[in-house]
Amino acid sequence: MKIRIGFEITYQFTAPTPVILQLNVHPSRRDDLLQDDEILSNPALPLTRYRDRFDNICTRLVAPAGLLTLKTNSAVMDSGAHDAVAPDARQHAVEELPWETLVYLQGSRYCETDLLAPRAWQLFGSTPTGWARVQAICDFVHKHIEFGYKHARPTRSAAEAMNDRKGVCRDFAHLAVALCRCMNIPARYCTGYLGDIGVPIDPDPMDFSAWFEAYLGGRWYTFDARHNVPRIGRILMGRGRDAVDVALSNAFGPNTLKSWKIWTDEIKTEAQSGELRSASA
Repeated sequence: MKIRIGFEITYQFTAPTPVILQLNVHPSRRDDLLQDDEILSNPALPLTRYRDRFDNICTRLVAPAGLLTLKTNSAVMDSGAHDAVAPDARQHAVEELPWETLVYLQGSRYCETDLLAPRAWQLFGSTPTGWARVQAICDFVHKHIEFGYKHARPTRSAAEAMNDRKGVCRDFAHLAVALCRCMNIPARYCTGYLGDIGVPIDPDPMDFSAWFEAYLGGRWYTFDARHNVPRIGRILMGRGRDAVDVALSNAFGPNTLKSWKIWTDEIKTEAQSGELRSASA
């Protein structure tokens, strides 16, 4: 399966401003790119790439005063498989966890394990460990939070999402991540592209998506508390402790987001296009 991905984002700056972007496909998917997802800027600027401590690809630039448009248009080869499901994946004892997973047990800016731990143990302390416990957390978050773009608030934390009971995909991910960590399951926040592939088309404009990964049975598995079903065509951009580590842009000065357009579409083959034309005739 081929998936077209890209974006066109315009900001306005009041003065020359350093910016760090995290808008490229994650290195774990770089070999799947059919063309480089190079970021282009208008006006044209020097752009420098580097990898951060979580192995995400970041881009540095200095935005001039005025409008700045950033865009890319690429394509990815994808297996077309749904997210993996492994009901027998076990939960590790903390003392046997690999050292590199331990940071994903700790509280972070948006995932306040200290505030949520008593409630987490009350809700999930009697659930089966391993995959079933993470799924129980996803089921709870999926039902507990009302999704809506009108509910978006960039400073909402996991504890606030628990109390507010509303939010967007990042709030679902933050709450699920925090609850997993409270139950001694390493969990990390993810962001990337997730198109309406294999599901009904969402009438709302396309946006980047947030989900999470939990460490079970010696590997990381994808979970999505917002949709709460295995999906096709996730294209990872970044991983981290929470949204702080995978911010799409960090501008070191005042700015205004003027426009935002994201696309994630399956590229139909000629045979598929012919079938669609025949079906609509």
